Amino acid sequence: MDQAPTPPLALLLERSADALQAVRSGRSLSDVLPQLPPQQRPGVQALTFTALRQLGATREVLRELAPKAPAPPVEALLCVALALLWPGGDAPRHATHTLVDQAVTAARRRAPAAAAFVNAVLRRFLREREARVARALLAPVAQWNHPPWWIAQLQRDWPAQWQGLLSAANQHPPLTLRVNRRRCSGADYLQRLAAAGHAARLLDDAAFAGQAVVLERPCAVDALPGFADGDVSVQDASAQRAALLLAAGGALPAGARVLDACAAPGGKTAHLLELGDFDVLALDSDAQRLQRAAQTLHRLRLHAELKVADAARPEQWWDGRPFDAILLDAPCSASGIVRRHPDIRWLRRASDLRTLAALQARLLDALWPLLARGGRLVYATCSIFKAEGGQQIDAFLQRHRGAGAALDPASPGQLLPLADNRGTAPGEQTLHDGFYLALLLKPPPPPA
Repeated sequence: MDQAPTPPLALLLERSADALQAVRSGRSLSDVLPQLPPQQRPGVQALTFTALRQLGATREVLRELAPKAPAPPVEALLCVALALLWPGGDAPRHATHTLVDQAVTAARRRAPAAAAFVNAVLRRFLREREARVARALLAPVAQWNHPPWWIAQLQRDWPAQWQGLLSAANQHPPLTLRVNRRRCSGADYLQRLAAAGHAARLLDDAAFAGQAVVLERPCAVDALPGFADGDVSVQDASAQRAALLLAAGGALPAGARVLDACAAPGGKTAHLLELGDFDVLALDSDAQRLQRAAQTLHRLRLHAELKVADAARPEQWWDGRPFDAILLDAPCSASGIVRRHPDIRWLRRASDLRTLAALQARLLDALWPLLARGGRLVYATCSIFKAEGGQQIDAFLQRHRGAGAALDPASPGQLLPLADNRGTAPGEQTLHDGFYLALLLKPPPPPA
């Protein structure tokens, strides 16, 4: 079958500007990109990711090149083009004259009266690029390409690591796989990858039980051997630790009743069912995202009860039977996965942290009474902000100290995407997203 022709660069620039403008207006790229024609999606995503990773710098340059702010459609197009013209980095390579020409072509369709302005701004930037870049990088928002409040928060939370965290957030993430232990071993799957021409290796950490694989080069999921048959799933290494921590050491017997609260899109639900024959209730308040969990379970040939409900209001859905284990993958800022989702940093606001921390506390307090005596609860967030990690769990333990709630010493705690990320094997640290994981234990019933 003939492959569809690559869309012209001008069209990709225009669609990328649309996507960037949508993010600037508060929409997630996860909502925007699926609406594009399939043949445009990879190119638009690549350009938009580059634009988002350079957005602080390009807006700072544009502020000087065009003191009177252009209309949003023109500003978005200029930011995309400037990001691609930025020196260094790993932006998609295009000859500068081609890129300027195609940006002007896009401007003629997008805002015809602004085409000459776009041409003048881009050519002036190229003439003065070295000086313009140096001056822009004096501003922290341009140097780090994160909002000022985000930079300040990391400086407070991680005074020795904040610069490394901001730098890591602009790196490209690896493609990490979780091999379905019900279907094959990680070592066997490595051989299948090699036969298909994909270089990969197992994560050298006992926590992953030999089932976590990192590809040397990312590829489309349909190029992965056995993906359609459920042999493997895409899941970051830090995220894989949640289900492994809950079921560690055979802590959950076959038939154990397990709640996966805030379960969508279903990766951790599926992992739990790969680890054992558990009776899993997967709960989420978003029906559309829970449908993705159903699709994932169907692909993997696994079964869980799926229910659309608010985990913080168990009186509306709980049948009164205690759970042996609970996985609370709580809604959070997602500050630990911005390298995968570079729009997040520009969508979040400082006030979101307080709102999210309050919701996390409410979920913990609502679900803890549903846990059986002797039960286990894993609290997880894909965040590097302390308010959503260690501080949240410290406050929970204070509130429930009379009930004997305890933090298991095996808890990984805060995982940072840095070279000194504790809880990982040497050399594996930067493969992980930022995550917080705590295993909370409820005391067993008194002896009869």
